[in-house]
Amino acid sequence: MGQVSANTGTSWEQWVKIIGIAASLHAGSFITRLLDAAGGELPEGVGFEVWQGLGTIPPYRPGPVPPEARDLLTMTAGSDAILLTAPEHSLLPVELAYALDWMSAREGLAGRHVAVMSASVRACGAMWAQAELYKQLLGAGAVVMGEELVISPACPHFDEDGRLTAPELRAQVRAVIRQLCPAEVMEPVLSLR
Repeated sequence: MGQVSANTGTSWEQWVKIIGIAASLHAGSFITRLLDAAGGELPEGVGFEVWQGLGTIPPYRPGPVPPEARDLLTMTAGSDAILLTAPEHSLLPVELAYALDWMSAREGLAGRHVAVMSASVRACGAMWAQAELYKQLLGAGAVVMGEELVISPACPHFDEDGRLTAPELRAQVRAVIRQLCPAEVMEPVLSLR
């Protein structure tokens, strides 16, 4: 299923759960690594689980929900927000459209907060991917926010533990996360470690 990183130590009143979705079919892709690193920037009191079923999600069709889509719908129904990383290029995988269709048809996006991070070598690549995702998400009733990160996947941005190394990139990622979390939950993460 997904990777779970549940930070504990705060009261249940402050508990927030975020589902991560990397819009890539390659496990080691830059945006998959970016999503994992973003999960490491979450403050205490925030649970994080990555949905890894993008490669097996079928196209939407009315009727019984197949197991691959049920996993996604169950995870998103139990979450407070979604953090989505878009591909390094402007073409979104068709499987992402399938996932969005399933969530949209089952009211999984209506009113849900979704933050999108797009990474691209060129600003226009991130901008186009972000615009396409915003259009689909807003059409499904999601509350959309995010950041276009113009960073080269060729440069080393991660340490050996998968954490972001550049302070300015970490600050950008934390700014996106801050949009998903209530202010009292974000307090511990405001100072860069």
